[in-house]
Amino acid sequence: MSGGGERPELGQVPETALWTLWHRALEARRPDAVLHDPVAVGLVGRIDFPFEERFGASALVGQVQGLRAGCFDREVADFLARFPRATVVGLGDGLDTQSWRVDNGRAEWLSVDLPETARLRERLLPPDGRRRILARPATDLRWTDEVDPDPDRGVLISTAGLLMYLRPTEVRELIAACAERFPGGAMVLDAVPRWAARRAVEGKLRDRHYQAPPMPFGMDADELGKLAGAHPAVTGIREVYPEGGRGAVRALLPVVRRIKQRPSVAALRFTNS
Repeated sequence: MSGGGERPELGQVPETALWTLWHRALEARRPDAVLHDPVAVGLVGRIDFPFEERFGASALVGQVQGLRAGCFDREVADFLARFPRATVVGLGDGLDTQSWRVDNGRAEWLSVDLPETARLRERLLPPDGRRRILARPATDLRWTDEVDPDPDRGVLISTAGLLMYLRPTEVRELIAACAERFPGGAMVLDAVPRWAARRAVEGKLRDRHYQAPPMPFGMDADELGKLAGAHPAVTGIREVYPEGGRGAVRALLPVVRRIKQRPSVAALRFTNS
């Protein structure tokens, strides 16, 4: 299946924005969906791209992506409950539609992404009074100058699907910069296990439809505590577990939690001092 209208031309890593969008939309179209995302469903219909031919149409992958998005959504919603006028920064967020899923009507949203992806987002999800788009790599830390660091308002950094495409030194520098620049803020991130990162670098992380781009950074779930070493202000590291699910996935989630070499989502807090 392909949509009609906008025809994206993206490189290998930026194309992952279409991969995640497609699988979120696949899940959201189901009557028993674990993720409500009508904006994603609408976007797929507006994009001229052979989604199913390029990425397949796995109900399992769709559900897993929906559960992963739900982990990030819960953390952002919880932060906005405490800081209703916060700024939520989506680093490398591609065509993510989180600001429509959990928006409270008061928060500000900043999307920071590579120029080619930012241009596509501007055409499909134009900025408005509370949503901005900045065409800049997440590793170009000048983006931090675009965010009000006021701890009373709050800043949350969301990096869904980004860190695995950075080098380990870049991951450390990014976390350290956020911790230093945004005291009292928070960060939500995800990581692929080391075996998956290694296979992606070798060009072996694929299914019959799609080969994942190289992933220089991997971290097993039992290593998340090491993130505290990025900066003294990083504290309160905890894993965010998927909730709900249906069928076999729901039954297997408690088992998967006991596997150290698995994908993970983590929430970090930054101290005020």
